[in-house]
Amino acid sequence: MTRPAIVLATLLLMAGCSRAPAPSVPPAQEEPASIGTLVRLDPSFDALVPQDVRIEKLAGGFTFIEGPLWRPSKVLWFSDVVGNVVRQWSPDGNVTVLLQPGGYDGNGLPEGGFIGPNGMTADKDGAVLLCQHGNRRIARISADMKVTTLVDKFEGKKLNSPNDLVFRSDGSLYFTDPPYGLPKGDNDPMKELKFNGVYRLAGGKLQLLVKDLTRPNGIAFSPDEKVLYVANSDEKKRLWMRYDVAADGSLRSGRVFADVTAEKEEGLPDGMKIDSLGNVYGTGPGGIWVMSPEGKHLGTIKLPEQPANCGWGDDGKSLYMTARTSLYRIKLAVAGEKLVY
Repeated sequence: MTRPAIVLATLLLMAGCSRAPAPSVPPAQEEPASIGTLVRLDPSFDALVPQDVRIEKLAGGFTFIEGPLWRPSKVLWFSDVVGNVVRQWSPDGNVTVLLQPGGYDGNGLPEGGFIGPNGMTADKDGAVLLCQHGNRRIARISADMKVTTLVDKFEGKKLNSPNDLVFRSDGSLYFTDPPYGLPKGDNDPMKELKFNGVYRLAGGKLQLLVKDLTRPNGIAFSPDEKVLYVANSDEKKRLWMRYDVAADGSLRSGRVFADVTAEKEEGLPDGMKIDSLGNVYGTGPGGIWVMSPEGKHLGTIKLPEQPANCGWGDDGKSLYMTARTSLYRIKLAVAGEKLVY
């Protein structure tokens, strides 16, 4: 590709449904936190993010990082979507390459785009499931690092570019499939599906759950698994959706959880995680938005760079944050959601 920088800048501005009024924002109380800033909007934020908390920069110099996943061996895996590599960070500060190429094994897509790996989640037996944009599939990485295809088609048509994924405790897998791995997005001639979907994989069967979101991205369950949250990373429809989960795993009553389209700061709803109390930590305008289960904006964790995703690690109270070129961490007062496997 002759203009990777231009393409990357355009893609960074990228990553549908009913609209709700933007959440009301009380006067902010900003405070420095070593690296970055904490914006405290509600007193309940203090019970989650201690006053003396520090934001740490753990590593840097990457291209566009995503998908942090804490592993039982006490290391963190993360993706470089543009660099097309999966890396590992260890507490001694070392960063090593685990998988390269990480998300695209071919040679027909231009460099400099979102062709690499993205979201990850832990599977049983020590395996990891990895969203691969360029390969347009969810891959399974076994404990011995053997890579196989878990799913890459819906009704005989290639998926767009799986982005993020989450397990339910019954073993079913939910994932989002926007078109970011395709050079021309929705208009790319290689796009075989007319929509950008949210899917459920259970018993070897792939079920389409949602197809009216323009850019489905981050995805997470509430602690009781009765609610599924999905981020929509569309500059014109910056919002998080909330769906009720039926007994059979299907979704009902989709509605807007929070709409930040009118916010002035840069950043789209992207990756997200939920804590054990049901609070949502979603990357959005200006940083990571912390919201109550009712959708109230409690505060924002602001980093030197715009974050794209986050994940729990260490003792379950550390939030690891991938923010474009660098990896960060903040230690909170509340634990994250319980891991399925």
